[in-house]
Formats: sequence, C-alpha cells, structure tokens
Amino acid sequence: MINTFEGIVERFVLAGDGFGRVLREVRPEQWGWPTPCAEWDVRLLANHMTRGNLSYVSLLDGGTAADFLDLRDADALGADPVAAYTRSFQECATAFSRPGALQQVLDYPLGKVTAAQALAVRSTDSTIHTWDLARATGADETLDPGLVAWIDGQLEEIYAGLAESPTATETTHRFFAAPADTCAHDASRQNRLLNRMGRTPEHRA
Repeated sequence: MINTFEGIVERFVLAGDGFGRVLREVRPEQWGWPTPCAEWDVRLLANHMTRGNLSYVSLLDGGTAADFLDLRDADALGADPVAAYTRSFQECATAFSRPGALQQVLDYPLGKVTAAQALAVRSTDSTIHTWDLARATGADETLDPGLVAWIDGQLEEIYAGLAESPTATETTHRFFAAPADTCAHDASRQNRLLNRMGRTPEHRA
C-alpha cells in the first residue's frame, strides 16, 4: 500500500524551492500584475505563500485555526519579498523536520489533521501556486514532473477528511478553486492536474 505522506518533507522542499525559483525572477514592475488567482496580484500571491509557511510553523508550535485565519492576509513580505519568502520556507522545512513533528495533530482550519497531512496540503499548494506565479510573470510554467505525478495520483488522500477539498463535488470553494469545466483529451498530466485544481492552462490572456 502506498504511503501518501512518505518523504513529505522532501516533497515540500522540492515544491517550495520551485516557487522560490520563479519568485526570484519577478521583475520590479511585475509585483502588481494579476495572477490566475483573481483576488491576488503577484505580491499578494507571494505574501500568501510566505504567510502560509509561517502559519504552518505556528500550528506546529501549538497555534490555533483561528490564529491561522486571523493572520492569513497579514503582510509578511516587508521590503524584500524574496528574502522574506526564503526565510519562511526554510523555517517551515526545519520545523517539520524536527523529531516527532510529522506525528503531531494540528488545529488546521479545515479540521484536525496530522502534521504530515498538513504538509502534504502545503506541498500541493506550493506546487500549484508555482504555476500561478509563472503564468502571471511569463516564466517557465513547467512543474516538477515527480510532484505533478504524486499530487495527481494522491489528491484524494492528501485532502481526505478535510472540511473542504478540491476533489469534493460539494464544497464551499473558500480555499480551493472549483475544477475547470473542460480538459482536452490529449492534455498533459500537468495540465490535467491544473484543470482539477481550477486552472485553465490552455487559455492565455
């Protein structure tokens, strides 16, 4: 039987590195550009990722779901978004690498879950938002094929038991975009996954 969360810290590092790579390519004039996430421009997307990493560390240290949601939109970037993201990513990877950390049960906003499952959700979020950032800024949109295969093959297990899920037919879509309506029969695995996660990679502005 496949253990969905085996090697999850390494997957998180791979996903977070991917986002950081694209973030480092953002030009000064691009921070206000729109992204596929309608509520966020490039800076707000970077803040979402940075604040999210910090909030995951807080959950691991005993923080609550209410704390997580209260801080969701608080600025975490300051004057140097790339440095702020990098620090947050490193702090998150270090925290979840602590002995016993992955076995902790966290007060996650979508329900109590193990830290391992929470980090799987975070890794998925990081991967999909890497594409969002690349699409917004014109960077290379190719995602790590190993991450794409893992997420696509384990999506139901990654979100199992959560109050909201991108795989559920009935959900609020407060945290996850609704699946795209159509997907070409010959679409790549990356594009099929992006469609499942509410993106339309075939459509360019």
